[in-house]
Amino acid sequence: MSPIISIRKLSKTYDSGFKALGEINLEIRHGEIFALLGPNGAGKTTLISIICGIVNASSGHVEVAGFDTVSDYRRARQMIGLVPQELSTDAFETVWATVNFSRGLFGKPADAGLIEKILRDLTLWDKRNDKIIALSGGMKRRVMIAKALSHEPRILFLDEPTAGVDVELRQDMWQMVHGLRKQGVTIILTTHYIEEAEQMADRIGIINKGKIILVEDKASIMKTLGKKQLSLSLQQPMKELPDALRDESVELIEEGQKLLYTFDTQSQHTGVTRLLKTLSENQIGFHDLETSESSLEEIFVKLVRTQ
Repeated sequence: MSPIISIRKLSKTYDSGFKALGEINLEIRHGEIFALLGPNGAGKTTLISIICGIVNASSGHVEVAGFDTVSDYRRARQMIGLVPQELSTDAFETVWATVNFSRGLFGKPADAGLIEKILRDLTLWDKRNDKIIALSGGMKRRVMIAKALSHEPRILFLDEPTAGVDVELRQDMWQMVHGLRKQGVTIILTTHYIEEAEQMADRIGIINKGKIILVEDKASIMKTLGKKQLSLSLQQPMKELPDALRDESVELIEEGQKLLYTFDTQSQHTGVTRLLKTLSENQIGFHDLETSESSLEEIFVKLVRTQ
């Protein structure tokens, strides 16, 4: 199946000389939830803005559902719904008028039933006659999402959608995202809440300094780059590691109360059995043990720091 978004050799250099993107190649699959992660200034918003036709690329090209975003802009843009970071709505319009107008901008015929469903799904129906200026920040964010969905896009961009919003909206939003995904809508999100990407995404792309440094299925990232750790609570604390443990991937933590052993889950031999045997042979007792696994956030931080 051909990708719904295809990006080839995309770059962007601003008039100031700042190079925001350099030679980006990326494909987004139909119906997936794709999380784009990166530190501030990495190029996330610039990349999204180019795909959506808000910013012009310096070179390269983008196709959305087979439509070139430059030569066939209208049809490409009609496929996309965008929820930007910044809240920008007509403050003195009502919720209903704002969302309904957004649908008309894309040449779609009026559909009161659809607008009602969107507003109900986003808990906005009771606010439909309220002016935007009277809404809370969270409600304004909901209106932005409703506007983005009003023309029934096949692709939805969520640029930091839950930044500064309440827990209830965050939960509503992810429930909505799952519903859209079941309908075949492709979701691309950027987020600072990496645990959300870990929970929601099928694939994850990491961008840093204007370059894509990794694109992989979430499960593969966790499996390939993740490390497991075994923590053993010692019966007697140690001041330093005995010679028998110095060649192992072991360290003393918590003032000598625990041993921490790091191992690779992909290795044919994890070394855990050997470690336990060494402890027994050297009469090092422990009364408890627990294992932990690298989080996506730890993997992300490690990747970014090595660039």
